[in-house]
Amino acid sequence: MAKNYYEILGVSKTANADELKSAYRKLAKQYHPDMYADKSDAEKKAAEEKFKEINHAYDVLSDEQKRAAYDRFGDENGPQPGEGFGGFGGFSGASGGFGFDVDDLFSTIFSGFGGTGRPSRNGPMRGRDILVSLVITFEEAVFGSQKTVSVKRVESCAACHGTGAKDGNAFKVCPQCKGAGRVNVTQRTPFGQISTQSECPTCKGSGRVIIEKCSACGGQGRIERQRDVKVNIPAGIDSGQRITYHGEGHSGANGGENGSLVVQITVKPHKLFERNGSDVSLEVPISIVDATLGTTLKVPTLYGEQEVKVPEGTQSGTVFKLRGQGIKKIKSESKGDMYVKVAVEVPKSVSREQKELLKKLADSFDVKQYPKMRAYQEKK
Repeated sequence: MAKNYYEILGVSKTANADELKSAYRKLAKQYHPDMYADKSDAEKKAAEEKFKEINHAYDVLSDEQKRAAYDRFGDENGPQPGEGFGGFGGFSGASGGFGFDVDDLFSTIFSGFGGTGRPSRNGPMRGRDILVSLVITFEEAVFGSQKTVSVKRVESCAACHGTGAKDGNAFKVCPQCKGAGRVNVTQRTPFGQISTQSECPTCKGSGRVIIEKCSACGGQGRIERQRDVKVNIPAGIDSGQRITYHGEGHSGANGGENGSLVVQITVKPHKLFERNGSDVSLEVPISIVDATLGTTLKVPTLYGEQEVKVPEGTQSGTVFKLRGQGIKKIKSESKGDMYVKVAVEVPKSVSREQKELLKKLADSFDVKQYPKMRAYQEKK
């Protein structure tokens, strides 16, 4: 019994083509092997198996004939061995003297109607994407920069123009299909002889065979090369964001377009600044004296030192805003803001003389000068 393809895609049995496609795209993106490039081998293998399972489920349900067979028999290939065959229960998947297998019969019948669920291996196929991780500094993210990443990618063989044949022309017409790429197959069944067309096994549907293989790629038509690609880091980029270069991924097949190079950015933390979107925050310690009497701080920003006036009586945790001193927003000339938070620091140790001075100072204060302390005492 085949797996429940509807459950795999998370759709109902009445799902239409658009619903199937939407569910498939969402799951295929979630479990695509490129999304697990930085995961463990076990996670990669599990995602790969899930990806194959999703593709097979969609391959069956998106094809009318396969879906009809699956809905009726529980398998896209029709009745399975041991299940019988409608009124012909005696065949049970074996040849039964007719020289055919019931599984092959239904597979042949349905494939002969030109189902669209599986693309031709000789049609244009887009190359796979390449996902690479790039770690940059905080400053490189703020101001932008240019980096170089080294990637291994599959490219079309220049020596044979991607054909796999020496000089790109060492071919001959396939002797089995005479250049058609497909051959007629006739099978005897309980319903009589059935003739269908299938891909030519000799030329794999291309209509031609290689006389002499290309020595550069060994007849594969593609070759793996190490390439350096320059990556332009835009000012304002943040961790987790991606830069995509179309056409810089693996080579396509049969005239298909190349995949993309996807660069995922990780930004190193700064030793002073913390980032929140396009805003930046900084915590500055000040003495109890400066907080009490007030002072002017010179604080570092992304664009040089700025003065921050701290009024007298400033409480610990007070935040001052420096407008426009944050990070440039991507695709915009505007910048975020910078927030300076002051932390009033109490001395961890004092001398005997300092203690006496502090006691005299404390005696000179009135409770009205401590609003929070007064409010607390009134609530007691």
